[in-house]
Amino acid sequence: MHKLKRGRPPNWWLMVALLPMAVTALVGYLTTVVWSIGISFTSSRMFPKAEFVGLLQYNKLFANERWLISVNNLVVYGVLAISLCMVLGFLMAVFIDQKIRAESLFRSIFLYPYAMSFVVTGLVWQWMLNPTMGLQSALRSLGFANATVDWIVSQDKVMYCIVIAAVWQASGLVMAILLAGLRGVDAEIWKASRLDGIPTWRVYVSIVLPMIRGAVATAFILQAIAAIKVYDTVNSMTGGGPGLASEVPAKFILDHLFQRGAIGLASAASVVMLATVLALLVPYYFVRKHQAQGGRA
Repeated sequence: MHKLKRGRPPNWWLMVALLPMAVTALVGYLTTVVWSIGISFTSSRMFPKAEFVGLLQYNKLFANERWLISVNNLVVYGVLAISLCMVLGFLMAVFIDQKIRAESLFRSIFLYPYAMSFVVTGLVWQWMLNPTMGLQSALRSLGFANATVDWIVSQDKVMYCIVIAAVWQASGLVMAILLAGLRGVDAEIWKASRLDGIPTWRVYVSIVLPMIRGAVATAFILQAIAAIKVYDTVNSMTGGGPGLASEVPAKFILDHLFQRGAIGLASAASVVMLATVLALLVPYYFVRKHQAQGGRA
């Protein structure tokens, strides 16, 4: 009988090398999360206080008009930005998957905006949509005297400007993720669909998308988390204005934490946002775990 192979001994040097990262994760992240949760149940304002007030900060939070406006803006931004990024990213991935010429060039062009920082993206689109020196000014200089592109100064339309900037930047990431999934689809499926006369769009909808659902789910989760914590683009593009028309939860939290001296209220808002992220990640984790177990069965 062959001797049973023993498992590889642990690499202690590797564990030692990973120790600083593990300590940073535990102390720098987990500890601060627990601290924020604790502070959200106190009366802390400028400085932390140990005075327990129960759910008072949460009651004040959901009675705060600015917070409610920011949540409403986040819903509008999230629904539009995620939907458009997913659709546009999928269409770009399908386009590149056709083995086109200059594929590397198109892939780089589509992905390039994501390499830019969120602050730069906000500033670029602020300049482009600025009525005095952006697209409106350019169109009027070309002879279109009545051309109006002033969404960024309109309270009813400013969130759509931020959505445009977000879609421009993030669609390339969705494209890259979904393209990797499409490249894993067996070519025999396409041959069989052509022989059966199935329309191309139907193959994508009924066969290909279910096959790459893992890539779709990954892209969706990444976009959802990015939408929930959006701050840099909004702050650099509109500063939350005009008025509170483009206020978002992340800006509400940072303003109350560093400018208004309301640590308890800001902590309560951050806990609500953390719960929102966990509400997305936990079901995804269990679904993926269930799929992995089903695949091994």
